[in-house]
Amino acid sequence: MKRDLYQSLVAWKHSDRRKPLILRGARQTGKTYLLKEFAINEYQNHVYVNFEEQSGMSDALKEDLGVERIVEYLGILSGQAIVPGETLIIFDEIQSSPQTLKALKYFNEKLNEYHIVAAGSLLGVALAGAKSFPVGKVNFLDLYPLNFSEFLTALKKESLLAVLPDIHLGVKAIPEVFHAELVELLKKYFFTGGLPEVVADYVEHRDVQRVRDIQMELLRSYANDFAKHSSPAEALKIKQIWDSIPLHLSKENRRFVFSAVKHSARAREYETALLWLQDAGLILKAQSVSKPLLPLRAYTEKAFKVYLFDVGLLGAMTRLKPEAIVFSNELFTHFKGALVENYSMQQLNPAFELYYWASSGRAEVDLVIQTKDDVFPLEIKAGINLKAKSLKTYDEKFNPKQLLRCSLGNFSSSGKLIDLPLFALDCLAEL
Repeated sequence: MKRDLYQSLVAWKHSDRRKPLILRGARQTGKTYLLKEFAINEYQNHVYVNFEEQSGMSDALKEDLGVERIVEYLGILSGQAIVPGETLIIFDEIQSSPQTLKALKYFNEKLNEYHIVAAGSLLGVALAGAKSFPVGKVNFLDLYPLNFSEFLTALKKESLLAVLPDIHLGVKAIPEVFHAELVELLKKYFFTGGLPEVVADYVEHRDVQRVRDIQMELLRSYANDFAKHSSPAEALKIKQIWDSIPLHLSKENRRFVFSAVKHSARAREYETALLWLQDAGLILKAQSVSKPLLPLRAYTEKAFKVYLFDVGLLGAMTRLKPEAIVFSNELFTHFKGALVENYSMQQLNPAFELYYWASSGRAEVDLVIQTKDDVFPLEIKAGINLKAKSLKTYDEKFNPKQLLRCSLGNFSSSGKLIDLPLFALDCLAEL
């Protein structure tokens, strides 16, 4: 399964600023598979250590060993020669070995010629709570569920990507035959989402019930993680927030309100639980801004929205029937268009920080995108009504260079308004 992040791993290998790499990402996003593929394709050999499955290795490294001894131990225990630049050392589930996590700092300082990558389930949570973290001594990459382009590649439909225009060269409608096929494939993606196990099973069997069964298993496993990796009291709060996400997204304005999690709940009681889900990579957070000015981070307000990290799991959480998603256009308006908005956030999250703008009245722009030197408003349309009242209000108030709108329609432009199909959100990364 080809992943876009693979090229970032190759760039890391050849960078003159290479440090030990930490690959972050929610559980089941394919971190281990990707790192092993990278090792097989780009190195002479590799040493793989899973600190949860190989407890003896973790015990061996519990002593305060120097990094030279760690390399020696790895060579002995793996039965392989570890050669700088030719061997990739993979530390998986590194959160189970805090001493190894700490040692990454010394690998960077003393033995940087060795190529080391680390990953793990709930690694973001472990890093957030680490007392001795190698700040400034490691590189980071983040792996997310497959985006729609990667999904097309998994289905061997990547040739369709070639028909999408380069928005820098002008926006031009694509032939209807391609547009219709991409919309049908988008429906399938809305159902499967982008978790590799789900996509791989769908590619092989094309069975929507099998997909839904796997998704429900994954939801149960994530819920088990809440209890396994936090105190009972905190796990309850995490679960309450997690279960409330569909409820929040079904509201008209989708704004996250702690009292909707539990009656009379206060922010200070649940902020840690919300942060846990964010650190685990299981939710996406979009912050409200008062003004669409650079940098957006300087204009954030208290209000925010929370989305699930995978649109397929959101459909599973809401118990939407497979046929309502895969075989009907109603999926785009079901649930007040929440699947469409969640999908859009999921697609744009790797390239952009998520912000939205709301006026003191009823106008609200779903996303405000910050590029290197500008800010663009993006309105997301779930249905066939493309009236953009909020964009008009935004335009009158801030007069941006460009207005963006995405929907089920084709590519088009009128004045400074650019219309993009939902399946082409990746194009915005080129801005």
